[in-house]
Amino acid sequence: IEQKKALPKLCGEDSLDGLMRDRCPLTPSQSPRKRTTSQSKTEPPLLRTNKRTIYTAGRPPWYNVTGTTFKEAFVIGLCGGSASGKTTVANKIIEALDVPWVVLLSMDSFYKVLSKEEQELAARNEYNFDHPDAFDFELLVTVLRKLKKGKSIKVPVYDFTSHSRRKEWKTVYGANVVIFEGILAFANKELLKLLDMKVFVDTDSDIRLVRRLKRDITNRGRDIAGVIKQYNKFVKPAFEQYIEPTVQVADIVVPRGGENFVALDLIVQHVHSQLEKVSLASAHQGQPLPKTLSVMESTPQVRGMHTIIRNKETSRDEFIFYSKRLMRLLIEHALSFLPLKPVSVETPQETVYEGKRLSGKRITGVSILRAGETMEQALMAVCKDIRLGKILIQTNHDTGEPELHYLRLPKDISEDYVILMDSTVSTGAAALMAVRVLLDHDVQEDKIFLLSLLMAEMGVHSVAYAFPKVRIITTAVDKKVNDEFHIIPGIGNFGDRYFGTDAPSDWYESDEGMDY
Repeated sequence: IEQKKALPKLCGEDSLDGLMRDRCPLTPSQSPRKRTTSQSKTEPPLLRTNKRTIYTAGRPPWYNVTGTTFKEAFVIGLCGGSASGKTTVANKIIEALDVPWVVLLSMDSFYKVLSKEEQELAARNEYNFDHPDAFDFELLVTVLRKLKKGKSIKVPVYDFTSHSRRKEWKTVYGANVVIFEGILAFANKELLKLLDMKVFVDTDSDIRLVRRLKRDITNRGRDIAGVIKQYNKFVKPAFEQYIEPTVQVADIVVPRGGENFVALDLIVQHVHSQLEKVSLASAHQGQPLPKTLSVMESTPQVRGMHTIIRNKETSRDEFIFYSKRLMRLLIEHALSFLPLKPVSVETPQETVYEGKRLSGKRITGVSILRAGETMEQALMAVCKDIRLGKILIQTNHDTGEPELHYLRLPKDISEDYVILMDSTVSTGAAALMAVRVLLDHDVQEDKIFLLSLLMAEMGVHSVAYAFPKVRIITTAVDKKVNDEFHIIPGIGNFGDRYFGTDAPSDWYESDEGMDY
């Protein structure tokens, strides 16, 4: 039984006292519902703390000792009444966890698409958005199940102004912690199976109503009478019938929401105890180079071109010219690893020639921006009408981890052989994430070819350790990486030397000599 707290009285039939005596009329307010869109946090930054910026726009390149991806994400379910403080609790958990890879998924994104009649009811505030039938649980379960497995997912964006889903959906990449919040987060048996921890945010009903009044009047332009009437007709009955009873399945009940620091600390301690200690694959110093690596033969011509582009005194024009020559040779060398099937053709002399043809649908090139883009011309010169995609990966300075910030891939890439291009690979973190993104888009691992002009042994081992079926192809492999993650002896900052620019400090790419 909830204990009622004394609140300032409001005048007339719209007073809180009248509401608690269920005396408010049930006629819905005529003012439109001013909510904008669903609030799943899928775009960086999610939260800035005094220690770091926590993003959701990336995919953690973490693997266990067998080289496979980490075990399923730890999913925290947050349930509670409307305006109980679920989002506040979620943000405080994220801040206290201090983990760089977190996704916050809101149940608000999964309202059903309304029919014309239902849209008319919603426009008059006569549609019950707090009833279980208002949510697309089938889609929600499918999305959360994929997210738990570390797969990329698309989240619908619900527009509360038009009461419909927007055409554009947000793409979210997996994380090691997923926080799922919603008023009916515990109302579905299939959802409950996906939750590793269930937290019920228990806030006094009067406080929730005051918060709702403040939010809807201030932020959504509604009048006090409409807010109270809707609360009395839909929100309060739904809480008592569908939400409050689910407290029984909760592992932890958090009274007072985000202000209960003791409860939040217990939650954080438990999550930390459950998370595996994960990190990027080690460099495997001293071990033989993997069999999946192919280094182009160091002929006198190749050695001479390396001498030119490695020389710090080389002019930009010469650097570009000889880099392009090497790229062309590298692409030609890489194509020799594509599977071919026998084919017979008839020559102009009406004689049969037994030849070879690509055993597959097509080839797609994907460049890791920005320096990987310099290899596209060489690829297009060799492969006619090839499709191209682009990936941008940048560093989080506080965590030192790579994060995905831009992605454009051709349609149906899952059926293709993919040539993944980057100018240099140092520790391999950017390449690891790029490969993981391709796998998230259902590209087969053994159909991915990672091409780079220069690689460090550390990067080669890291990629091969995580993805033993990816073919790694380069013109040279250097032994060392210094404390600033530059390849030694190396090639310098490839992007700056090629484009004639000074590299922004936050670019996280191999071409900047900063491919972790």
